[in-house]
Amino acid sequence: MSRLKATFEALKKINRKALIPFISAGDPNPEFTLPLMHAMVDAGVDVIELGVPFSDPMADGPVIQRASERALEHHTGLRKVLSIATEFRKTNQTTPIVLMGYLNPIEIMGYQTFADYAQQAGIDGVLTVDLPPEEAQECTALLKAREIDPIFLLAPNSHQDRVKKMDAIGSGYLYYVSLKGVTGAGHLDIADVEQKLAMIRQNTALPIGVGFGVKDAQTAKMIAKVADGVVVGSALISKIEANLDNLNQAKQEIIELLKSMRQAMDS
Repeated sequence: MSRLKATFEALKKINRKALIPFISAGDPNPEFTLPLMHAMVDAGVDVIELGVPFSDPMADGPVIQRASERALEHHTGLRKVLSIATEFRKTNQTTPIVLMGYLNPIEIMGYQTFADYAQQAGIDGVLTVDLPPEEAQECTALLKAREIDPIFLLAPNSHQDRVKKMDAIGSGYLYYVSLKGVTGAGHLDIADVEQKLAMIRQNTALPIGVGFGVKDAQTAKMIAKVADGVVVGSALISKIEANLDNLNQAKQEIIELLKSMRQAMDS
């Protein structure tokens, strides 16, 4: 059983929802990422989405775009991200890691080489924003052969047939993008999210994580009532950006926000 499947099943048994932080690996420098990952686990997160920096992140808002730029200044490429995951696995064998990024770095490395390296690094899932299911068969087959879950994005305008297609090819969980637009933008309409998730659940048994627009503990609590997982990214990365001259402060503020979300989601 994959780490992702085991994690969601264990959480379901205790009626708890997954808290899933997204951070850009290498932001603001590669040395900061590993200790932050461990600190987030201590704060109560269940899955870590580790962003692979990319020069043209089409789905990301300005906060995550700037995070990628800071990471790329330190030459944080896909191989470096995998090496960070490898280090994390030396002391943590239980928390799932999902790589989230874009297809170009994977294609440059080659699907099979990437799948091999990801397996060796202890990666549990791969979410490639710009790889639609219609073109994902080759990559997905290589990942699944190595017990790595391919994860796909669902949008507010995704229809029933699209959900079925992603259910057939994906595993681990489905990521529902709660807003039309880029990460960190807009305000969530919880009633609309709940209505959409009801349709999605009719067409998949996979857990559903909800992200884009999760900013604080109250939002996380509302999302946790209707979803299986709450994904938070821009709100965390903003803490780094606001404290580039004091990264200990940045880490502390991230941990405090995650703890408040964990507490609100569990209440």
